[in-house]
Amino acid sequence: MVRLRMFCKLAAVVAIGVSVAAWRVAISDDSPAATTAAEFPPELVAFTPSPSNPVFSGAGPGHWDQKIRERGWILHESDGYHLWYTGYDGTKTGIRRLGYATSHDGIEWRRHAGNPLIADHWVEDMMVVKHDGLYYMFAEGRDDQAQWLTSRDRVQWERRGTLDIRYKTGKPLTPGPFGTPTAWFENGTWHLFYERQDAAVWLATSRDLKVFTHVQDEPVLNPGPGEYDRSMIALNQIIRRNGRYYAYYHGLDLTREPKLWTTAMASSSDLIHWTKYPGNPLLRENKSSGIVVEDGPGYRLYSMHDSVQLHLPTGK
Repeated sequence: MVRLRMFCKLAAVVAIGVSVAAWRVAISDDSPAATTAAEFPPELVAFTPSPSNPVFSGAGPGHWDQKIRERGWILHESDGYHLWYTGYDGTKTGIRRLGYATSHDGIEWRRHAGNPLIADHWVEDMMVVKHDGLYYMFAEGRDDQAQWLTSRDRVQWERRGTLDIRYKTGKPLTPGPFGTPTAWFENGTWHLFYERQDAAVWLATSRDLKVFTHVQDEPVLNPGPGEYDRSMIALNQIIRRNGRYYAYYHGLDLTREPKLWTTAMASSSDLIHWTKYPGNPLLRENKSSGIVVEDGPGYRLYSMHDSVQLHLPTGK
């Protein structure tokens, strides 16, 4: 029992980059290294690029999705992998349209014959939640105005309108962009994370999706103090594992040239107070909008902008 316990502690500490020498003095269960390993398990932070990269890209000149951009979304269901993405003509003003692709293995993808799924309305930076047999999409519209859509078959989407977000007093948000909407549903409540000009991340909740009210008017996730996210920040995804919540997000350091968006992760017990992973960023290769997708008992990490890159669990 003692040998097994020491072996597990060594594996966890090495996985987060702590030397064996440091581990030898950090053998108590309440040591900082042990706490970090428990709060940030290796299977959530340790990934290796796939040799198949990129696994999905823009279709090139002459196509409606000549390029792809922003956060896309992947669901792994019993019948395979499902990808929603934003395609456009590569220009700053070109309308951002919703595309869809499927895969049996999450590596080789086939575009849907009916793409774009929505041709006349701006849809980008989306994420999808499946709840009670219905798919809920939260996405940006034109000018970074967050919206939601629903579907029963993953293909036909009905736009439900712009999200109504209020301050704690019930007063509507001040005019301006509010984007990168990320939803989490639990115990009858929708939790919505969003950013305003990537300055910080706020949290609002709703029981009916009609009105979201701030949990607090102060952000729940701010830039910094690390250099990788000290200028801008936006949250991509929430997952729950072993009783804790994990947020995957992207951050930017505007003082760095060239500008570098990175993918990072933070942990929380209540969705409000977050601790950033000490080993951040997870990805430095300007692969923003990273999300994890369940892969058997573990996860694989996809980065979405401006191509889809797959990162497999370290050791696989």
